[in-house]
Amino acid sequence: MSTRFASALERLWNGLLAYAVKFGVVGLIGLVIDVALFNLLRLGAFGEGHWAQSAIGAKTISTSVAIVFNWLGNRYWTFRNHRRRNYLREFAEYAIVSLGGMAIALGCLWISHHWLGYTTLVADNIATNVVGLGLGTAFRFVLYRYWVFGHHRADGLSNLARVEEAQRAIFEEPEGASSPTNAPTT
Repeated sequence: MSTRFASALERLWNGLLAYAVKFGVVGLIGLVIDVALFNLLRLGAFGEGHWAQSAIGAKTISTSVAIVFNWLGNRYWTFRNHRRRNYLREFAEYAIVSLGGMAIALGCLWISHHWLGYTTLVADNIATNVVGLGLGTAFRFVLYRYWVFGHHRADGLSNLARVEEAQRAIFEEPEGASSPTNAPTT
């Protein structure tokens, strides 16, 4: 394998694929939380005859719980080098993107359940946890990676580390540089 090809693969892995794998693991755990809570609510495990048992209510609650879990997982694992000092602003932006993803899943569920008339638990799960989740995941990944946890963010930890490195390079003598006392004499 050529060095150029290996270098390209390494850049691809470090630039996108490593994030995608970690994002997938966090998302998979969040999915288990979301699906389990959705089905428990739909089946009436927390009481019957209220909004939380309806398809839309159960999905809103289950996705909201999964959003908080996913933010913590993505902040402290997936994008840990790009998380921001202002965690409240980061969470607000994360929530905005997550609510967009939730709107996609709820839209798929509403179309299936209320417009097409597929009201079984299996149909609700397919509409929201397969179709809606797939569409919403692609939407969220792009916006999390390039907006919420974008390396360009001024208050991001990776950006601050690059600034500190540049300051050291400008204002400090590089390691191994020869000093005037060690300079050769002519």
